[in-house]
Amino acid sequence: MAEAEGRVTLWGIEVFVAAAEEGSISAAARRLGVSPSAVSQQLSGLEAALGAVLLDRSGRPMQVTPAGAMFRRHAQTILNAASEARAELAMADLSGLTTLRLGVIEDFDSDVTPRLLSSLARDLKGCRFLLETGASHRLMDQLEARALDIVIAADSGPATEDWREVHPLMSEPFLSVTPPGARIEDLPLILYTARHLMGRQIAAHLARHGLKPAHRFELDSYAAILAMVAGGEGWTILTPLALHQARAFRDKVEVRPLPFPALERTLSLSARAGILHGIPAQIAARLKPLIAEVVIAPALAAAPWLTPALRVL
Repeated sequence: MAEAEGRVTLWGIEVFVAAAEEGSISAAARRLGVSPSAVSQQLSGLEAALGAVLLDRSGRPMQVTPAGAMFRRHAQTILNAASEARAELAMADLSGLTTLRLGVIEDFDSDVTPRLLSSLARDLKGCRFLLETGASHRLMDQLEARALDIVIAADSGPATEDWREVHPLMSEPFLSVTPPGARIEDLPLILYTARHLMGRQIAAHLARHGLKPAHRFELDSYAAILAMVAGGEGWTILTPLALHQARAFRDKVEVRPLPFPALERTLSLSARAGILHGIPAQIAARLKPLIAEVVIAPALAAAPWLTPALRVL
């Protein structure tokens, strides 16, 4: 049911901002995890409460009206203030946090993420956790769009944006992975997809050093890539985290340093600057020992030569 005339709610404002940014009712609904009809009802209620049309829904994409543009400036200020108020209430020990929208890179799916959520849930008895997993660049887009509160993902480069705060977590090297005893020169390269950040980093590094290895396959699955390597179809470039995720194939392949200049990547925790105050740093502090125990210690036990490139930051 639409809000009664005269009532402006935080939820209605959040729905309006999402609809204005997404340009469609359905896209806003997907972002917020509600039905399109719920978005339409909230928008109608907000417009009735304000006595103004905020969005022109006749076009594709929807356009913000002059009144909507004026209200949008105030709306974002209100939402930021609400987020800051919730964060201040949670500052002491996170116990006042009621909802946490967390985005985590798929590389942490099976081990680190469940243990982090369990640790947080023990202390945050009244908190509701909303988890989104996916590729780093997609999660960062959602953080920038305010669809997520905190993102744990790979860095695309030095953090130069002033809209987010960054807490580095770990650094890991890229490695060559081959069939046991095989020579890289005799095999084609099986590439990790350039649709994802890691694939673009690999492709850029090869291009930077004038390397053009022959390749026939470009895949987006660690397990599929390593299965093909184990089957003798080629060699690949991946990271210790990728090997950890697809560890069923670890004993069927050979891992070596790159046969050309080294390449590393950093994984960090990011949040919108100044909104959650000390909460991102507290969560990063919980994550580092988990990463050290679950990911780094087993990798160094199997390949001590990964020190010091593979490390907690």
